[in-house]
Amino acid sequence: MHIYFEDSQQVKVFNFTVSSPGNSPNTDGIHLSRCQHVDIHNSTLACGDDCISIQTGCSDIKVYQVNCGPGHGYSIGGLGRDETEALVSDITIYDSNVQDSMTGVRIKTWEGGSGSVRNVTFSNIAMSDVKTPISIDQHYCGGHKVCKDDTSAVAITGITYQNITGTYTRTSVSLLCSEHEPCKNLTVAGVNLKPSKDKGSREGPYCSNAYGEVLTETLPSLRDCLLSI
Repeated sequence: MHIYFEDSQQVKVFNFTVSSPGNSPNTDGIHLSRCQHVDIHNSTLACGDDCISIQTGCSDIKVYQVNCGPGHGYSIGGLGRDETEALVSDITIYDSNVQDSMTGVRIKTWEGGSGSVRNVTFSNIAMSDVKTPISIDQHYCGGHKVCKDDTSAVAITGITYQNITGTYTRTSVSLLCSEHEPCKNLTVAGVNLKPSKDKGSREGPYCSNAYGEVLTETLPSLRDCLLSI
C-alpha cells in the first residue's frame, strides 16, 4: 500500500499524488483502518487496487476533489473476513472522478461476517470507462474464489447514490446483497451511466435483495431493480 493509516484520528491528506500502473497488484492508494475524522481532498491516485480503501472501525470520513484511476475505485471493505464483526459509518465521498477503473464506488463484505455499514453517501462523482461504476457485493470472498454461502452478513443500510454520471465498460450497476441480510434504505437520484463506445460488453443493472427508493429517473432505469421497502 502507498499510505496506510491505522488507529488514527483527525487525519488530513491533501495535495497527495500516487502514480503506479493499473496492473500492479494490491497497491492501494490510501488505506484506512480504525480511523475517525478523516479528510482526504485535492489528490490524484493512480494505482493497481483501491484508490481509497475504508476498513472496519472507520467513521466520519470525507473524500472530495479526488481523481482516481487507474485502480479499483473508492471501496468500503472487504469487511467481515473470517466471520469477524465490522463497523463502518458516516462516510461521504463527493465531487470526485474515476476513470479507467475496475469499479467506481463499491461496498464489499465477506460472507459469514457481522456488524454494519451505515450512513454512506456517494455524490457528484464522474465516471469514465469504469468497468462497474456502482457496486455492492455481500458475497465477496477474495478474487475469483467460490463463496460458501454463509447464513450471516455485514448489514448494509442507509446508502445514497446521487449524481453518479459517466460511462461504463461492462456492468452499469451491480447491487448483489445477501438473502440473509438484505441491503436496506438505499436511495438513488440523478444516476446517468452510459456504455462506453466500442469498449467491452453492456450489461446490467443487476440487483438482488436490495431494498430502496429511486427518487428520479435514472439511466439505466433502477425502478424495477430495487425492491420496495
